[in-house]
Amino acid sequence: MINRYSLLIALSIFFALIMALMPLPFSFEPFRPDWVLLVLMYWSLAVPHRLNIGTAWIVGLLIDLASGSPLGVNSLTFSVCIFITASNFQKIRNFSLWQQSLLVGLFLTLYHLMQFWLNHFLLDVYFNPQYLWPVATGMVSWFWVFLLLRKYRRHFRIR
Repeated sequence: MINRYSLLIALSIFFALIMALMPLPFSFEPFRPDWVLLVLMYWSLAVPHRLNIGTAWIVGLLIDLASGSPLGVNSLTFSVCIFITASNFQKIRNFSLWQQSLLVGLFLTLYHLMQFWLNHFLLDVYFNPQYLWPVATGMVSWFWVFLLLRKYRRHFRIR
């Protein structure tokens, strides 16, 4: 049976999916942060026993289906990033917020480079430095995502 905590976490992931799929003006599209990955990373740090690699895989499949990207690309990249954060959650939790932001930037860089690498082999895409703009915006967004989801977690007492 699914409990209340899992539903609240799923609700936050659902809103992140909406933000990831919401249309933006063409000039702002390259700067869109990876909302879903940021939310998944937060939950894997805050309550690692509630969110696992399987959840990241399923959410990645949903992103693949909704965005039309090759099936499994986001699943694999989300799973690798969540594996790294969940296996080191005790260390990362003790970092200050700006240190976490730098580490999140490193994870986002890994995510985008893995995604490029897979798309290069599957779709023959070539590298464009513009692919890494979401890393910078994701690092800045981490402060707000962390603070907002921490308030959400404490308000609903998600454990």
